[in-house]
Amino acid sequence: MPMSGPTRIPIGDFARMTYLSVKALRHYHDVGVLEPAAVDPATGYRFYAPSQVGPAQMVRRLRDLGMPLDAVRDVLRAPDAAARDTALVAHLRRMEEELARTQQTVASLRTLLQQSPPGPAVERREIAPARALAVVEHVRGEDAVAWWMGAFTLLHRLARGVRCGPDGALFPQAFFEDEQGAVTAFVPVHRSPAGGLPERVTEIVVPGITAAVAVHDGPFGDLDRTYGALGTWVLDRAAGADGPIREYYLPTGDPDDLLAHTTEVCWPVRP
Repeated sequence: MPMSGPTRIPIGDFARMTYLSVKALRHYHDVGVLEPAAVDPATGYRFYAPSQVGPAQMVRRLRDLGMPLDAVRDVLRAPDAAARDTALVAHLRRMEEELARTQQTVASLRTLLQQSPPGPAVERREIAPARALAVVEHVRGEDAVAWWMGAFTLLHRLARGVRCGPDGALFPQAFFEDEQGAVTAFVPVHRSPAGGLPERVTEIVVPGITAAVAVHDGPFGDLDRTYGALGTWVLDRAAGADGPIREYYLPTGDPDDLLAHTTEVCWPVRP
């Protein structure tokens, strides 16, 4: 039906102009990402303005980059160029991180396909109990990395001047079986810090154990190979004992750089 006033583009023509399907345009309207300039009250037919071609093309490009619809909406509604650019840069950074993880996974898979890499050396070790500051919280597997970073950032700040050993974490069996569980992040200390502790942090004694220990010195994505080799060593000797898997993070540079470390994996075994 012809419409008077400013130029209105029927949805079919707008789809051809923007390379967005009619179905996609209807969906973007429904979720508030790209609302038409006018909707015929009798037929529900959507019409768009020429000024919406650019934003629609931006929506298509952002979706091609995998940006979630909520983030696309934020970009389109940004109050100024600086706010828009901040949202775009944040998404590009997430894409770069995802690309790095994908490349790491591909490299690991190629290694597995091309050869059978030797497993890490395993040793039996007595680990003494240790006084520590700890964060003990229920953690889901998909949140573990972010939780780990946040917990140790907090613990490092509190343990400054009293820390006396490498960072560590305890992972209960439920964390591996159910992809969630009560995880303990801890930093050994020789005394309590001055000024008290925030509610999230407690002081504990990390129990001593006998453990089979292997060092993982490589990408995080290959940590499962160290776990696999260590678990095989324990099973071959029928030596397993109850208790959480323990990891220690041995610094390779600045002790406060959470990413500069090798990982010591400790599997409880019978004495």
